[in-house]
Amino acid sequence: MKIGIIICDRYRSCGGGKCFRAMRDRVGGFARYPSDEPLEIVGYSSCNGCPGGNVEYVPEEMVKNGAKVIHLATGLVVGYPPCPRQNYFEQYIEEKFCLPVVIGTHPIPQKYYLVHKTLPSWEAMKKMEDLLATEEIRKAYD
Repeated sequence: MKIGIIICDRYRSCGGGKCFRAMRDRVGGFARYPSDEPLEIVGYSSCNGCPGGNVEYVPEEMVKNGAKVIHLATGLVVGYPPCPRQNYFEQYIEEKFCLPVVIGTHPIPQKYYLVHKTLPSWEAMKKMEDLLATEEIRKAYD
């Protein structure tokens, strides 16, 4: 499976270590893929900052590189504040590029879990079972 990842521009200098580790270990947003299915990152880019102008263009390059799915990185889910446009990004990419979109990459770190579970953003997050993982896994992503 060839995968594109779009991260929040606030984390544009992120080296992707948590995303790549989660992909290797098949946890978080990557838990959906069978362990025997090869995974390959064919594109990794930021949204280019609010309001997310790169989302209009960067998936096209990912598709040219063979992407069959786009992951919106976990930083969009648990950043400060969570990205208010992630649902729009999901709908836009699926409609324009005919690709499925997965919300999240690595599991939500425990330190973010502890804060967000008391905030209004929790309603949306508690539906993301793959990203919630277990406390042990969340701590490994702190």
